[in-house]
Amino acid sequence: MLRLLYKLIGISILTGSLAAGYFWWDYKTYLNSPLLVNTAELSVTVKPGSNLTRLLYRLKEQGLVTKPRYLLWYARLLSNPDKLHVGEYLVTKEDTPLSLVEKFLSGKVKLYSLTIIEGWNFSQMMDVVNKEPALQHKLTKLSDNQIMVKLGYENVHPEGRFMPDTYNFPKGTTDIALLKQAYTAMEKYLAQQWPQRDVGLPFKTPYDALTLASIVEKETGLASERKQIAGVFIRRLQVRMRLQTDPTVIYGMGKKFKGNIKRRDLKKDTPYNTYRHYGLPPTPIAMPSREAIDAALHPAPGEALYFVSKGDGSHYFSATLKEHNNAVIKYQLKGRKRSFSSYKKK
Repeated sequence: MLRLLYKLIGISILTGSLAAGYFWWDYKTYLNSPLLVNTAELSVTVKPGSNLTRLLYRLKEQGLVTKPRYLLWYARLLSNPDKLHVGEYLVTKEDTPLSLVEKFLSGKVKLYSLTIIEGWNFSQMMDVVNKEPALQHKLTKLSDNQIMVKLGYENVHPEGRFMPDTYNFPKGTTDIALLKQAYTAMEKYLAQQWPQRDVGLPFKTPYDALTLASIVEKETGLASERKQIAGVFIRRLQVRMRLQTDPTVIYGMGKKFKGNIKRRDLKKDTPYNTYRHYGLPPTPIAMPSREAIDAALHPAPGEALYFVSKGDGSHYFSATLKEHNNAVIKYQLKGRKRSFSSYKKK
Protein backbone atom coordinates (compact mmCIF):
# COMPACT_ATOMS: atom_id res chain seq x y z
CA MET A 1 0.00 0.00 0.00
CA LEU A 2 2.83 2.34 0.92
CA ARG A 3 4.66 1.46 -2.28
CA LEU A 4 1.54 2.32 -4.30
CA LEU A 5 1.27 5.67 -2.53
CA TYR A 6 4.89 6.50 -3.31
CA LYS A 7 4.32 5.49 -6.90
CA LEU A 8 1.26 7.75 -7.19
CA ILE A 9 3.18 10.64 -5.63
CA GLY A 10 6.02 10.10 -8.07
CA ILE A 11 3.63 10.05 -11.01
CA SER A 12 1.98 13.23 -9.75
CA ILE A 13 5.33 14.98 -9.40
CA LEU A 14 6.40 13.85 -12.85
CA THR A 15 3.09 14.90 -14.37
CA GLY A 16 3.29 18.26 -12.58
CA SER A 17 6.85 18.75 -13.74
CA LEU A 18 5.92 17.92 -17.31
CA ALA A 19 2.92 20.28 -17.14
CA ALA A 20 5.02 23.06 -15.64
CA GLY A 21 7.70 22.48 -18.26
CA TYR A 22 5.16 22.56 -21.03
CA PHE A 23 3.55 25.72 -19.62
CA TRP A 24 6.93 27.45 -19.35
CA TRP A 25 7.84 26.41 -22.88
CA ASP A 26 4.46 27.56 -24.22
CA TYR A 27 4.70 30.81 -22.27
CA LYS A 28 8.20 31.68 -23.58
CA THR A 29 7.36 30.53 -27.10
CA TYR A 30 4.23 32.68 -27.28
CA LEU A 31 5.86 35.82 -25.91
CA ASN A 32 8.43 35.73 -28.72
CA SER A 33 6.20 34.56 -31.55
CA PRO A 34 5.10 36.91 -34.36
CA LEU A 35 1.86 38.82 -33.89
CA LEU A 36 -1.02 38.18 -36.26
CA VAL A 37 -0.54 41.36 -38.29
CA ASN A 38 -1.86 41.21 -41.84
CA THR A 39 -0.68 44.67 -42.95
CA ALA A 40 2.70 46.41 -42.90
CA GLU A 41 1.61 48.20 -39.76
CA LEU A 42 -1.53 49.02 -37.83
CA SER A 43 -2.29 51.36 -34.95
CA VAL A 44 -3.69 50.63 -31.51
CA THR A 45 -5.13 53.56 -29.57
CA VAL A 46 -5.04 53.63 -25.79
CA LYS A 47 -7.68 56.01 -24.50
CA PRO A 48 -7.76 57.74 -21.10
CA GLY A 49 -8.97 55.35 -18.40
CA SER A 50 -7.83 52.21 -20.24
CA ASN A 51 -6.03 49.41 -18.41
CA LEU A 52 -3.96 46.58 -19.82
CA THR A 53 -6.51 43.86 -19.03
CA ARG A 54 -9.32 45.50 -21.02
CA LEU A 55 -6.92 46.48 -23.79
CA LEU A 56 -5.48 42.98 -24.28
CA TYR A 57 -8.88 41.29 -24.30
CA ARG A 58 -10.05 43.87 -26.85
CA LEU A 59 -7.05 42.97 -29.00
CA LYS A 60 -7.91 39.29 -28.59
CA GLU A 61 -11.38 39.99 -30.00
CA GLN A 62 -9.70 41.74 -32.92
CA GLY A 63 -7.44 38.72 -33.48
CA LEU A 64 -4.17 40.51 -32.74
CA VAL A 65 -3.25 38.47 -29.63
CA THR A 66 -4.37 34.96 -28.68
CA LYS A 67 -3.19 34.50 -25.09
CA PRO A 68 -3.78 37.73 -23.17
CA ARG A 69 -3.37 36.00 -19.81
CA TYR A 70 0.28 35.24 -20.60
CA LEU A 71 0.84 38.90 -21.36
CA LEU A 72 -0.83 40.00 -18.15
CA TRP A 73 1.39 37.68 -16.11
CA TYR A 74 4.44 39.09 -17.85
CA ALA A 75 3.28 42.70 -17.31
CA ARG A 76 2.68 42.13 -13.60
CA LEU A 77 6.26 40.94 -13.23
CA LEU A 78 7.48 44.24 -14.70
CA SER A 79 5.20 46.97 -13.36
CA ASN A 80 1.64 48.07 -12.64
CA PRO A 81 -0.32 47.10 -15.76
CA ASP A 82 -3.16 49.46 -14.82
CA LYS A 83 -0.96 52.50 -15.56
CA LEU A 84 -0.91 52.81 -19.32
CA HIS A 85 0.35 55.75 -21.37
CA VAL A 86 -2.44 57.26 -23.45
CA GLY A 87 -1.76 57.54 -27.16
CA GLU A 88 -1.49 55.72 -30.47
CA TYR A 89 0.88 52.76 -30.79
CA LEU A 90 2.23 51.36 -34.04
CA VAL A 91 2.22 47.58 -34.43
CA THR A 92 4.33 46.03 -37.19
CA LYS A 93 4.97 42.52 -38.51
CA GLU A 94 8.26 42.52 -36.62
CA ASP A 95 6.47 42.92 -33.27
CA THR A 96 5.93 40.05 -30.86
CA PRO A 97 3.47 39.88 -27.95
CA LEU A 98 6.43 40.68 -25.71
CA SER A 99 7.48 43.82 -27.62
CA LEU A 100 3.84 44.91 -27.86
CA VAL A 101 3.33 44.86 -24.09
CA GLU A 102 6.66 46.60 -23.55
CA LYS A 103 5.51 49.37 -25.91
CA PHE A 104 2.33 49.85 -23.91
CA LEU A 105 4.13 49.90 -20.57
CA SER A 106 6.96 52.20 -21.71
CA GLY A 107 4.70 54.67 -23.52
CA LYS A 108 6.41 54.38 -26.92
CA VAL A 109 3.55 56.07 -28.72
CA LYS A 110 3.50 57.18 -32.34
CA LEU A 111 4.44 60.84 -32.64
CA TYR A 112 2.93 63.30 -35.10
CA SER A 113 4.52 66.60 -36.01
CA LEU A 114 3.38 70.13 -36.75
CA THR A 115 5.69 72.82 -38.07
CA ILE A 116 5.24 76.53 -37.38
CA ILE A 117 6.98 78.37 -40.22
CA GLU A 118 8.98 81.51 -39.54
CA GLY A 119 7.21 84.54 -40.97
CA TRP A 120 3.72 83.16 -40.45
CA ASN A 121 1.30 85.44 -38.68
CA PHE A 122 -0.97 84.19 -35.90
CA SER A 123 -3.90 83.66 -38.24
CA GLN A 124 -1.85 81.50 -40.61
CA MET A 125 -0.54 79.46 -37.70
CA MET A 126 -4.02 78.84 -36.31
CA ASP A 127 -5.28 77.74 -39.74
CA VAL A 128 -2.68 74.96 -39.74
CA VAL A 129 -3.28 74.04 -36.10
CA ASN A 130 -7.05 73.84 -36.63
CA LYS A 131 -6.60 71.51 -39.61
CA GLU A 132 -4.26 69.05 -37.86
CA PRO A 133 -6.33 65.85 -37.42
CA ALA A 134 -4.02 64.33 -34.79
CA LEU A 135 -4.70 67.18 -32.35
CA GLN A 136 -7.64 67.39 -29.99
CA HIS A 137 -9.21 70.75 -30.81
CA LYS A 138 -10.30 73.07 -28.03
CA LEU A 139 -9.70 76.43 -29.71
CA THR A 140 -11.68 76.32 -32.95
CA LYS A 141 -14.05 79.23 -33.62
CA LEU A 142 -12.55 81.28 -30.78
CA SER A 143 -11.32 84.85 -31.20
CA ASP A 144 -7.64 85.69 -30.76
CA ASN A 145 -8.34 87.08 -27.30
CA GLN A 146 -10.33 84.00 -26.29
CA ILE A 147 -7.52 81.74 -27.48
CA MET A 148 -4.97 83.58 -25.38
CA VAL A 149 -7.26 83.35 -22.35
CA LYS A 150 -7.53 79.57 -22.87
CA LEU A 151 -3.74 79.38 -23.05
CA GLY A 152 -3.46 81.28 -19.78
CA TYR A 153 -2.11 84.53 -21.26
CA GLU A 154 -4.98 86.96 -20.88
CA ASN A 155 -4.42 90.46 -22.31
CA VAL A 156 -1.38 89.27 -24.28
CA HIS A 157 -1.37 90.04 -28.02
CA PRO A 158 -0.71 86.71 -29.78
CA GLU A 159 1.34 87.95 -32.73
CA GLY A 160 4.99 86.92 -32.66
CA ARG A 161 4.63 84.99 -29.42
CA PHE A 162 5.05 81.44 -30.75
CA MET A 163 8.43 79.97 -31.69
CA PRO A 164 8.71 78.70 -35.27
CA ASP A 165 9.82 75.08 -35.02
CA THR A 166 8.67 71.50 -35.56
CA TYR A 167 6.74 70.12 -32.59
CA ASN A 168 6.26 66.37 -32.06
CA PHE A 169 3.27 65.13 -30.12
CA PRO A 170 1.20 61.97 -29.54
CA LYS A 171 -2.25 61.69 -31.05
CA GLY A 172 -4.90 63.28 -28.86
CA THR A 173 -2.67 66.10 -27.59
CA THR A 174 -4.73 69.26 -27.25
CA ASP A 175 -4.06 72.30 -29.40
CA ILE A 176 -3.77 74.18 -26.10
CA ALA A 177 -0.85 72.01 -24.96
CA LEU A 178 0.96 72.36 -28.29
CA LEU A 179 0.58 76.15 -28.41
CA LYS A 180 1.69 76.49 -24.80
CA GLN A 181 4.85 74.64 -25.74
CA ALA A 182 5.51 77.00 -28.65
CA TYR A 183 4.73 80.06 -26.50
CA THR A 184 7.07 78.91 -23.72
CA ALA A 185 9.83 78.20 -26.25
CA MET A 186 9.63 81.78 -27.53
CA GLU A 187 9.57 83.28 -24.03
CA LYS A 188 12.52 81.18 -22.93
CA TYR A 189 14.66 81.97 -25.98
CA LEU A 190 13.98 85.70 -25.81
CA ALA A 191 14.75 85.75 -22.08
CA GLN A 192 18.03 83.92 -22.68
CA GLN A 193 19.18 86.20 -25.51
CA TRP A 194 18.04 89.59 -24.16
CA PRO A 195 20.86 89.97 -21.56
CA GLN A 196 23.44 89.24 -24.28
CA ARG A 197 22.23 91.99 -26.64
CA ASP A 198 24.61 94.53 -28.14
CA VAL A 199 25.15 97.79 -26.27
CA GLY A 200 23.27 100.88 -27.47
CA LEU A 201 20.27 99.26 -29.13
CA PRO A 202 17.10 101.41 -29.20
CA PHE A 203 15.02 98.81 -27.34
CA LYS A 204 13.42 99.36 -23.96
CA THR A 205 12.09 95.81 -23.56
CA PRO A 206 12.56 92.33 -25.04
CA TYR A 207 9.16 92.83 -26.68
CA ASP A 208 10.63 95.70 -28.72
CA ALA A 209 13.32 93.34 -29.97
CA LEU A 210 10.69 90.73 -30.80
CA THR A 211 8.75 93.31 -32.80
CA LEU A 212 11.76 94.34 -34.84
CA ALA A 213 12.76 90.70 -35.32
CA SER A 214 9.35 90.03 -36.88
CA ILE A 215 9.95 92.85 -39.39
CA VAL A 216 13.42 91.51 -40.17
CA GLU A 217 11.89 88.08 -40.74
CA LYS A 218 9.38 89.42 -43.25
CA GLU A 219 11.91 91.59 -45.08
CA THR A 220 14.63 88.96 -45.40
CA GLY A 221 14.95 86.95 -48.59
CA LEU A 222 18.43 85.61 -47.92
CA ALA A 223 19.33 84.36 -44.47
CA SER A 224 22.79 85.89 -44.83
CA GLU A 225 21.24 89.39 -44.99
CA ARG A 226 19.26 89.24 -41.75
CA LYS A 227 21.82 91.17 -39.72
CA GLN A 228 22.34 93.78 -42.46
CA ILE A 229 18.60 94.42 -42.66
CA ALA A 230 18.38 94.60 -38.89
CA GLY A 231 21.25 97.10 -38.93
CA VAL A 232 19.35 99.37 -41.32
CA PHE A 233 16.27 99.42 -39.10
CA ILE A 234 18.33 99.91 -35.94
CA ARG A 235 20.08 102.93 -37.41
CA ARG A 236 16.75 104.38 -38.57
CA LEU A 237 15.36 104.07 -35.06
CA GLN A 238 18.49 105.65 -33.62
CA VAL A 239 18.31 108.73 -35.87
CA ARG A 240 14.51 108.90 -35.66
CA MET A 241 13.76 108.00 -39.27
CA ARG A 242 10.56 106.22 -40.14
CA LEU A 243 11.09 102.51 -40.77
CA GLN A 244 9.05 102.69 -44.00
CA THR A 245 8.72 98.94 -44.39
CA ASP A 246 5.99 97.43 -46.56
CA PRO A 247 5.32 94.31 -44.45
CA THR A 248 4.03 96.45 -41.58
CA VAL A 249 1.67 98.28 -43.92
CA ILE A 250 0.42 94.95 -45.31
CA TYR A 251 -0.15 93.64 -41.79
CA GLY A 252 -2.14 96.74 -40.92
CA MET A 253 -4.31 96.25 -44.02
CA GLY A 254 -5.38 92.79 -42.81
CA LYS A 255 -7.80 91.05 -45.15
CA LYS A 256 -7.93 94.15 -47.38
CA PHE A 257 -4.52 93.23 -48.77
CA LYS A 258 -5.05 91.43 -52.08
CA GLY A 259 -1.47 90.67 -53.08
CA ASN A 260 -0.21 94.07 -54.25
CA ILE A 261 0.61 97.12 -52.19
CA LYS A 262 -0.19 100.46 -53.83
CA ARG A 263 0.86 104.04 -53.17
CA ARG A 264 -2.52 104.87 -51.67
CA ASP A 265 -1.99 102.05 -49.17
CA LEU A 266 1.17 103.74 -47.95
CA LYS A 267 -0.89 106.85 -47.15
CA LYS A 268 -3.58 105.10 -45.11
CA ASP A 269 -3.28 105.76 -41.42
CA THR A 270 -3.15 102.51 -39.47
CA PRO A 271 -1.07 101.89 -36.31
CA TYR A 272 1.14 99.63 -38.42
CA ASN A 273 1.86 102.09 -41.23
CA THR A 274 5.54 102.81 -40.67
CA TYR A 275 5.50 105.23 -43.59
CA ARG A 276 3.34 107.53 -41.47
CA HIS A 277 4.40 106.69 -37.91
CA TYR A 278 7.81 106.86 -36.29
CA GLY A 279 9.24 104.00 -34.28
CA LEU A 280 8.15 100.39 -34.05
CA PRO A 281 4.60 99.22 -34.77
CA PRO A 282 2.51 98.39 -31.68
CA THR A 283 3.06 94.61 -31.95
CA PRO A 284 5.10 92.11 -33.93
CA ILE A 285 3.72 91.34 -37.37
CA ALA A 286 4.76 87.67 -37.63
CA MET A 287 6.51 84.82 -35.85
CA PRO A 288 10.25 85.53 -36.01
CA SER A 289 12.82 82.76 -36.09
CA ARG A 290 15.66 82.43 -33.61
CA GLU A 291 17.95 83.80 -36.31
CA ALA A 292 15.81 86.91 -36.79
CA ILE A 293 15.84 87.54 -33.03
CA ASP A 294 19.63 87.14 -33.03
CA ALA A 295 19.85 89.64 -35.89
CA ALA A 296 17.72 92.20 -34.02
CA LEU A 297 19.89 91.85 -30.91
CA HIS A 298 23.20 91.73 -32.82
CA PRO A 299 22.76 93.81 -36.01
CA ALA A 300 25.54 94.21 -38.53
CA PRO A 301 27.45 97.50 -38.26
CA GLY A 302 27.53 99.91 -41.17
CA GLU A 303 26.13 103.14 -42.58
CA ALA A 304 23.30 101.88 -44.76
CA LEU A 305 19.89 103.45 -44.09
CA TYR A 306 18.11 102.03 -47.12
CA PHE A 307 17.77 98.77 -49.02
CA VAL A 308 15.87 97.66 -52.10
CA SER A 309 15.15 94.22 -53.50
CA LYS A 310 17.25 93.21 -56.47
CA GLY A 311 14.61 90.74 -57.63
CA ASP A 312 16.61 87.61 -56.82
CA GLY A 313 15.98 87.48 -53.08
CA SER A 314 18.94 89.70 -52.24
CA HIS A 315 19.00 93.46 -51.55
CA TYR A 316 21.07 96.49 -52.48
CA PHE A 317 22.02 98.54 -49.43
CA SER A 318 22.56 102.30 -49.61
CA ALA A 319 23.85 104.93 -47.19
CA THR A 320 22.27 107.93 -48.97
CA LEU A 321 18.85 108.65 -50.40
CA LYS A 322 20.35 109.50 -53.78
CA GLU A 323 22.09 106.13 -53.99
CA HIS A 324 18.92 104.40 -52.88
CA ASN A 325 16.78 106.17 -55.51
CA ASN A 326 19.22 105.14 -58.22
CA ALA A 327 19.06 101.55 -56.96
CA VAL A 328 15.25 101.61 -57.08
CA ILE A 329 15.37 102.83 -60.68
CA LYS A 330 17.89 100.13 -61.60
CA TYR A 331 16.42 97.13 -59.83
CA GLN A 332 12.71 97.92 -59.53
CA LEU A 333 11.92 100.17 -62.50
CA LYS A 334 14.28 98.57 -65.05
CA GLY A 335 16.10 101.85 -65.61
CA ARG A 336 13.01 104.01 -66.16
CA LYS A 337 12.76 107.14 -64.05
CA ARG A 338 9.30 107.38 -62.57
CA SER A 339 7.77 108.91 -59.49
CA PHE A 340 7.90 106.82 -56.31
CA SER A 341 7.76 107.43 -52.57
CA SER A 342 11.27 108.88 -52.19
CA TYR A 343 11.87 110.18 -55.71
CA LYS A 344 10.14 112.57 -58.08
CA LYS A 345 11.05 112.69 -61.74
CA LYS A 346 12.20 116.17 -62.79
